[in-house]
Amino acid sequence: MTEQARDTEALIRDQIAKHAVLLYMKGTPQFPQCGFSARAVEALSQIGRPFAYVNILENQDIRSMLPQIANWPTFPQLWINGELIGGSDIMLEMFQNGELKPLVEQYSPAPEA
Repeated sequence: MTEQARDTEALIRDQIAKHAVLLYMKGTPQFPQCGFSARAVEALSQIGRPFAYVNILENQDIRSMLPQIANWPTFPQLWINGELIGGSDIMLEMFQNGELKPLVEQYSPAPEA
Protein backbone atom coordinates (compact mmCIF):
# COMPACT_ATOMS: atom_id res chain seq x y z
CA MET A 1 0.00 0.00 0.00
CA THR A 2 1.38 3.41 -0.91
CA GLU A 3 1.80 6.19 1.61
CA GLN A 4 -0.99 8.13 -0.08
CA ALA A 5 -3.30 5.10 0.17
CA ARG A 6 -2.44 4.72 3.87
CA ASP A 7 -3.13 8.43 4.41
CA THR A 8 -6.45 8.13 2.61
CA GLU A 9 -7.45 5.08 4.65
CA ALA A 10 -6.50 6.91 7.87
CA LEU A 11 -8.56 9.93 6.77
CA ILE A 12 -11.61 7.75 6.06
CA ARG A 13 -11.31 5.89 9.36
CA ASP A 14 -10.95 9.23 11.17
CA GLN A 15 -14.07 10.62 9.45
CA ILE A 16 -16.07 7.51 10.38
CA ALA A 17 -14.85 7.68 13.98
CA LYS A 18 -15.57 11.42 14.39
CA HIS A 19 -19.07 11.47 12.91
CA ALA A 20 -21.78 9.28 14.43
CA VAL A 21 -23.98 9.66 11.33
CA LEU A 22 -21.97 10.06 8.13
CA LEU A 23 -23.08 9.90 4.51
CA TYR A 24 -20.50 9.43 1.77
CA MET A 25 -22.30 10.80 -1.28
CA LYS A 26 -21.98 12.30 -4.72
CA GLY A 27 -22.45 16.04 -4.25
CA THR A 28 -23.77 17.80 -1.16
CA PRO A 29 -27.08 17.60 0.72
CA GLN A 30 -28.03 20.93 -0.87
CA PHE A 31 -26.99 19.81 -4.35
CA PRO A 32 -26.82 16.01 -4.72
CA GLN A 33 -25.13 14.88 -7.93
CA CYS A 34 -27.02 11.61 -8.40
CA GLY A 35 -30.50 10.29 -7.74
CA PHE A 36 -29.33 7.73 -5.19
CA SER A 37 -27.57 10.41 -3.14
CA ALA A 38 -30.65 12.65 -3.43
CA ARG A 39 -32.90 9.88 -2.06
CA ALA A 40 -30.47 9.17 0.78
CA VAL A 41 -30.37 12.85 1.76
CA GLU A 42 -34.17 13.06 1.57
CA ALA A 43 -34.59 10.13 3.98
CA LEU A 44 -32.07 11.56 6.45
CA SER A 45 -33.56 15.05 6.15
CA GLN A 46 -37.03 13.73 6.99
CA ILE A 47 -35.65 12.24 10.21
CA GLY A 48 -34.59 15.77 11.13
CA ARG A 49 -31.32 15.06 12.90
CA PRO A 50 -27.95 16.47 11.90
CA PHE A 51 -25.63 14.30 9.85
CA ALA A 52 -22.18 14.76 8.37
CA TYR A 53 -21.38 14.14 4.73
CA VAL A 54 -18.38 13.75 2.47
CA ASN A 55 -18.65 14.67 -1.21
CA ILE A 56 -16.69 11.87 -2.85
CA LEU A 57 -16.62 13.78 -6.14
CA GLU A 58 -14.22 16.23 -4.49
CA ASN A 59 -11.82 13.51 -3.35
CA GLN A 60 -10.96 10.78 -5.85
CA ASP A 61 -8.75 9.03 -3.29
CA ILE A 62 -11.69 8.54 -0.90
CA ARG A 63 -13.90 7.55 -3.82
CA SER A 64 -11.51 4.76 -4.80
CA MET A 65 -10.44 3.65 -1.28
CA LEU A 66 -13.77 3.59 0.58
CA PRO A 67 -15.29 0.67 -1.38
CA GLN A 68 -12.24 -1.42 -0.40
CA ILE A 69 -12.56 -0.50 3.29
CA ALA A 70 -16.33 -0.93 3.35
CA ASN A 71 -16.45 -3.94 1.03
CA TRP A 72 -19.34 -2.05 -0.59
CA PRO A 73 -18.86 -0.97 -4.23
CA THR A 74 -21.37 1.85 -4.64
CA PHE A 75 -22.28 5.28 -3.32
CA PRO A 76 -23.90 6.69 -1.31
CA GLN A 77 -22.78 4.88 1.82
CA LEU A 78 -24.36 5.58 5.21
CA TRP A 79 -22.24 4.94 8.29
CA ILE A 80 -23.77 5.08 11.77
CA ASN A 81 -21.69 4.68 14.91
CA GLY A 82 -18.73 3.38 12.92
CA GLU A 83 -20.70 0.72 11.04
CA LEU A 84 -21.70 0.66 7.39
CA ILE A 85 -25.50 0.60 7.16
CA GLY A 86 -25.58 0.40 3.37
CA GLY A 87 -26.49 2.30 0.25
CA SER A 88 -29.61 4.17 -0.73
CA ASP A 89 -31.75 1.06 -1.34
CA ILE A 90 -31.06 -0.31 2.15
CA MET A 91 -31.49 3.16 3.67
CA LEU A 92 -34.85 3.68 1.96
CA GLU A 93 -36.08 0.25 2.98
CA MET A 94 -35.04 0.92 6.60
CA PHE A 95 -36.61 4.39 6.46
CA GLN A 96 -39.90 3.03 5.12
CA ASN A 97 -40.14 0.21 7.65
CA GLY A 98 -39.25 2.51 10.56
CA GLU A 99 -35.81 1.09 11.39
CA LEU A 100 -33.66 4.03 10.25
CA LYS A 101 -35.23 6.82 12.34
CA PRO A 102 -34.53 5.34 15.81
CA LEU A 103 -31.02 4.36 14.74
CA VAL A 104 -30.20 7.89 13.56
CA GLU A 105 -31.88 9.41 16.62
CA GLN A 106 -29.85 7.18 18.93
CA TYR A 107 -26.55 8.51 17.58
CA SER A 108 -27.41 12.02 16.36
CA PRO A 109 -28.45 14.49 19.06
CA ALA A 110 -31.59 16.56 18.66
CA PRO A 111 -30.93 20.12 17.54
CA GLU A 112 -30.98 22.64 20.37
CA ALA A 113 -34.37 24.32 20.65
